[in-house]
Amino acid sequence: MYFDWTYFLVLIGAALSIWASAGVKSTFSKYSKVLAMRGITAYEAAERILHDAGIYDVRIERVAGNLTDHYDSSAKVLRLSDTVYNSTSVAAVGVAAHECGHAIQDHESYVPLRLRHFLVPIVNFGNTLSMPLFFIGLLLGMHNTLVPIGIFLFSFAVLFQFVTLPVEFNASSRAVAILGNSGMVMSEELPKVKKVLRAAAYTYLAAAAASALQLLRLLLIARRRRD
Repeated sequence: MYFDWTYFLVLIGAALSIWASAGVKSTFSKYSKVLAMRGITAYEAAERILHDAGIYDVRIERVAGNLTDHYDSSAKVLRLSDTVYNSTSVAAVGVAAHECGHAIQDHESYVPLRLRHFLVPIVNFGNTLSMPLFFIGLLLGMHNTLVPIGIFLFSFAVLFQFVTLPVEFNASSRAVAILGNSGMVMSEELPKVKKVLRAAAYTYLAAAAASALQLLRLLLIARRRRD
């Protein structure tokens, strides 16, 4: 039950996550040293993007940390990390534009984003109970319903990860298009912005793969116990 080959699925997921995390940190570090020719800071870029989109009710705040940038839809706050906020690098401007992409999604009621927001409380509930119910069910035997209930609850976490993918990819696509069309980033700098955002996208792909592999593991264990 505790030591079987299905642990390799978890290890594969963990390896993918570590690889993606290392990749985004390395790529961001590389292009954070490349200053954008226009000399605009990430904060200034974010403010301009939001205003050009007709969004004036979103505050831009500085948040501690490295790559802790995010958009908080409930508070209507776009938070830029210490390494991004005042930076004029192509990496920082790209990250800021990406987070603005989420604010624009929220402003336009982008369906995948709405679905992700809807799933959040369900996923939080499921993450709390899914694994305990699953393993308690295994201990009690396969004639109870706790195992399938645990798998069902965990499946919402997997669904959340896959719903996140179009949200993140769309925000990056918006960022690249906006930066290019507005002239805030020169055309020859856009490939560098794309590399930073692509590296970030790999972390979401890795998280989705890891959650899918974990779900597969639970299904395999349940099937083996049932047989």
